[in-house]
Amino acid sequence: MNGADTAWIIVATALVLFMTLPGLALFYGGLVRSRNVLSVLMQCFAIACVMSVLWLVVGYSIAFGDGGAANAYWGGFGKMFLIGITPNTLSNTIPEVLFFAFQMTFAIITPALIVGAYVERIGFGFVIAFSSLWMLLCYAPVTHWVWGGGWLAEMGVMDFAGGIVVHETAGIAALVLAFMLGSRRGFPKELKPPHNPGMTMIGAAMLWVGWFGFNGGSQLAADGGAAMALVVTHISAATASITWAAYEKIKYGKFSMIGLVTGTIAGLASITPASGFVGPVGALFIGAVAGVLCQVMCGVVKNMMKIDDSLDVFAVHGVGGIFGTLMAPLLAMNALEGGQGLMTQIIALIAVGIFTLIVTVAIAVLCKSVFGLRVSEEDEIEGLDYTAHGERAYDMAS
Repeated sequence: MNGADTAWIIVATALVLFMTLPGLALFYGGLVRSRNVLSVLMQCFAIACVMSVLWLVVGYSIAFGDGGAANAYWGGFGKMFLIGITPNTLSNTIPEVLFFAFQMTFAIITPALIVGAYVERIGFGFVIAFSSLWMLLCYAPVTHWVWGGGWLAEMGVMDFAGGIVVHETAGIAALVLAFMLGSRRGFPKELKPPHNPGMTMIGAAMLWVGWFGFNGGSQLAADGGAAMALVVTHISAATASITWAAYEKIKYGKFSMIGLVTGTIAGLASITPASGFVGPVGALFIGAVAGVLCQVMCGVVKNMMKIDDSLDVFAVHGVGGIFGTLMAPLLAMNALEGGQGLMTQIIALIAVGIFTLIVTVAIAVLCKSVFGLRVSEEDEIEGLDYTAHGERAYDMAS
């Protein structure tokens, strides 16, 4: 065991959990109407709790277990409940129980990202059931393929911190659910603006800080690689914020707070898969493109595809993650194979995309048959804070 590596991954684990609680919860919460803000916070918090338990029970084993003859595709059940893992069991230079905890925070934030696609109109029971099955049947197997020694790892796929594993899977699942769920009332012309841009900015700031653990921690060591991952993460986020705001000013004549911080998230998502391979100049390029590309895709999804992916999960996370995944071999500092490396990335993106699409649809259909999918029109008008949870975020009478 290396003490410095262990100390850094303990900090990184806390930072990644900080991304969901409270970062993502506040980021999403500020973007919805005031009558639905608690429902979004509730969904993020509940997902964090349930995914933690499921990761212990079987999720970690599926993702990082030794699957025997089927190891190319899944890890099996050998590490359920962390059986056989003691404080002295090592995963490289850190305790395996710490590696378990670090990866658990990824298993929390990935289904939580999908929340942005279905806010303000979905049943809470469906959210928990879908997120649970999706994490176990979609996220965990893909994690094994890429990070757990599975078939994509054997091909040499480059996904340092989750462009494929986290952002592509969450983005595609978000698009599927938004399509199946249907649009919010008044979409697209009568939607209300975000109720609290300040809350969204605070959440984005927390995500930015937490992302240092997300990407820097994925080095799994306290060394120069972790430092470089942190630097390129910051540069991409800053650059994408600027290009998003500049493009927004050209298109609409104003710089908006929501636009600036959404650009931040686009830059962070885009650098994620490449953060262990590219240098500062590569990060500058990825961020500059992401700030415009993801903004354009927001319009494509809502205006051309007519899909109400409410908080632009696919356009920001899905497209950003896919873009960064394609850039990783092309901009890598060690001038990796280039064309050959790119082909491996394309194969991985297609395979994971098809798998995610099929599994997401199957799980959504199953959960819909048991829990229902969309709340009633009356509940949607009243707001989910009160109808689903019996509370209100803002008591105007007091």
